[in-house]
Amino acid sequence: MFLPILAASSSLFVGVAYGYANPGACSGLCNMHDPSLIRRESDGTYFRFSTGNRISYASAPAIEGPWTNIGSVVPDGSSIDLPGNDDLWAPDVQLIDGVYYAYYSVSSFGSQNSAIGVASSDTMDLNTWTDHGSTGIRSDSSKPYNAIDGNLFNDGGNLLMNFGSFWGNIYQAPMSSPTAVGSSSYQIAYQPAGTHAVEGPYLMQYGSYYYLFFSEGICCGYDSSMPATGEEYKIKACRSSSATGPFVDSSGTSCTEGGGDIVLESHDNVYGPGGQGVFTDPSLGPVLYYHYVDTTVGYADGQKLFGWNVIDFSSGWPVV
Repeated sequence: MFLPILAASSSLFVGVAYGYANPGACSGLCNMHDPSLIRRESDGTYFRFSTGNRISYASAPAIEGPWTNIGSVVPDGSSIDLPGNDDLWAPDVQLIDGVYYAYYSVSSFGSQNSAIGVASSDTMDLNTWTDHGSTGIRSDSSKPYNAIDGNLFNDGGNLLMNFGSFWGNIYQAPMSSPTAVGSSSYQIAYQPAGTHAVEGPYLMQYGSYYYLFFSEGICCGYDSSMPATGEEYKIKACRSSSATGPFVDSSGTSCTEGGGDIVLESHDNVYGPGGQGVFTDPSLGPVLYYHYVDTTVGYADGQKLFGWNVIDFSSGWPVV
């Protein structure tokens, strides 16, 4: 859940603590939640999408900014007939065959009555998006998963949708097209302990491996109720030699049995990083991006900031 977007800036942090590099620079509109990052092929403009304002989005000449607000992807709300169709979450934007697809979640906080919708545009310019409504991935109390936090992965023309939050955690479903699910889903990550606090998958390929990134822990509401130490959001990853799994961590533990290496967690003035994705920057290489709380600024959801770090895969595992 997100509160209204605020304009702010965050300068480059200096130093390394607990083995984690601090976030890269951000200027302009840096307050946001659940980022999705993509670069337009025609002119190199960066676009960043986020929860709130019926999927808000901004543009910049570089990942550092300055980020400038554009507007809403689905300004009239989604056509999906579910509570929350006017308050859209967790975008994921991908380029497929020359068309940009923006996936979004329709739900309400803590509910399993959810669906993943999609809009498309040839350019990502304001007022060029067409909302296609539901992808066919939906959930209710009869399903083992929650159909939010969609992430589309293109495996050489085979489209796979990764999604899920709490309940049975992360699932994957083949897509028959960018706008429609093809066949049944299957579980690819699960934390059996506690409240099953795993969500927000992002799948990417690097070298001969496929890396499944996800968020684990309590995401929100830190200003009103602080989690116990270590129970706040953090970013984890497993890998596989196949886009469909099975995914394991560096110790060999299956991602469906609670496996997952921590990629980024709270450190210094960075608290609760998550809602992540991976973007391959033409100058920087693979970049992990996410939202986080700067403890020197404030803990409210509306104060969360855009963070990013270059990823080092030299060990075979993602390190920031």
